[in-house]
Amino acid sequence: MSTSSAPVRSAGRPAATDHLGHVIFITAAAAMGGFLFGYDSSVINGAVAAIREKYQVGSGTLAQVVAVALIGSAIGAALAGRMADRLGRIRVMQIAALLFTVSAVGSALPFALWDLALWRVLGGIGIGMASVIGPAYIAEVAPPAYRGRLGSFQQAAIVIGIAVSQLANYGILQAAGGDQRGHVLGLEAWQLMLGVMVVPAALYGLLSFAIPESPRFLISTGRIDRAKAVIAEVEGADSDLDARVAEIEHAMRSEHRSTFRDLLGGRMGLLPIVWVGIGLSVFQQLVGINVAFYYSSTLWQSVGIDPSSSFLYSFTTSIINIVGTVVAMVFVDRIGRKPLAVIGSAGMAVSLALEAWAFSYRHGADAALPHGQGMLALIAAHAFVFFFALSWGVVVWVMLGEMFPNRIRAAALGVAAAAQWIANWLITVTFPTLSDWNLSGTYVIYAVFAVLSIPFVVRFVRETKGKSLEEMG
Repeated sequence: MSTSSAPVRSAGRPAATDHLGHVIFITAAAAMGGFLFGYDSSVINGAVAAIREKYQVGSGTLAQVVAVALIGSAIGAALAGRMADRLGRIRVMQIAALLFTVSAVGSALPFALWDLALWRVLGGIGIGMASVIGPAYIAEVAPPAYRGRLGSFQQAAIVIGIAVSQLANYGILQAAGGDQRGHVLGLEAWQLMLGVMVVPAALYGLLSFAIPESPRFLISTGRIDRAKAVIAEVEGADSDLDARVAEIEHAMRSEHRSTFRDLLGGRMGLLPIVWVGIGLSVFQQLVGINVAFYYSSTLWQSVGIDPSSSFLYSFTTSIINIVGTVVAMVFVDRIGRKPLAVIGSAGMAVSLALEAWAFSYRHGADAALPHGQGMLALIAAHAFVFFFALSWGVVVWVMLGEMFPNRIRAAALGVAAAAQWIANWLITVTFPTLSDWNLSGTYVIYAVFAVLSIPFVVRFVRETKGKSLEEMG
């Protein structure tokens, strides 16, 4: 790090306070992709039972339709980093918005099961792109003093998207008389649930035209004056703009457009830091968090809760998710990323173990839980989501946006995000079959992964709190 960078940071932090409102707007607009990510990921929860009935499919085929979007997400995540380096961060956001819009319309008007799956893949590609470009863009425009909290906007937007989708599903279900196949506005309720996403998708596209390109991308393409203008927008015009540009150029001097080849090295094929990023992504999914959002309605119905109430419980879970995320946003820059991750892992392990114990009292596929165990299962499920939200939900997205050296950030973030989507797909596609086999045993598996994540964080994860991106290597 050059000595000229120190006064820039010290001068830039107070200026960031003056411009924090504008920075928050920029961050929130970029995080709209996270909102769509959460909305699209969770909205299928309200359509699962109707799709099974309409197309007369079993658990295995249904799981493939639910999870196929995640294959698209892995593809989108793998492509986004390279596209962002070539086309710019904003252009990738616009492409993702277009894919979301097309997916919403197609999913609402499918001809058959195969084209419903196709539209979900397209939406998944948009999700994958948004999952990469959001954290990367936010990390690049946010002042270091606020980067953790601003980086948390991505996860906050995701959980708000989940909550809004659950609320929209509940409202549409009520309008359809509690029947997922009842008609509203000329469509079956489940079709309208999937189609409503066209509204936030269009908003995301419009907002992408109202925010500036990343200073680092502008500098990489020789647009120095524009980069200075953007830095002044987010750090204050009284910042030493020439020194900030020089600092970024110094960090980028030895860089080239990162590719997968740049990630190779070490005894296990990839650079150690890349494996750490992959590990964070995979553990985030292997605890089974998305089971709570993809299958929660049908899960609660399976233990004796009526359909309308099951949608309501799904919505309350989303509210808990938001509360936990707010807690994380408050503490992520105060106590650090690693402590939050360890606290969350311990809480998730206990909650999942309690869920496993409660569901062990379910005897038979159609049997309801005893009242006491049913209440414990509900409480433990909400506690699990809360501990996830205050830790891994936020920490992983923040760290993936800031943990990699500049020269490999885009490619490494793409690989880590792709690994996350593959793990998400694995959990999503296996849950129906595993739950038919042994629901309690399934939660034991998730609890074991929560326990294993603790030594992983303690041993391999490096704290990034308060460090500039240039300090990461």
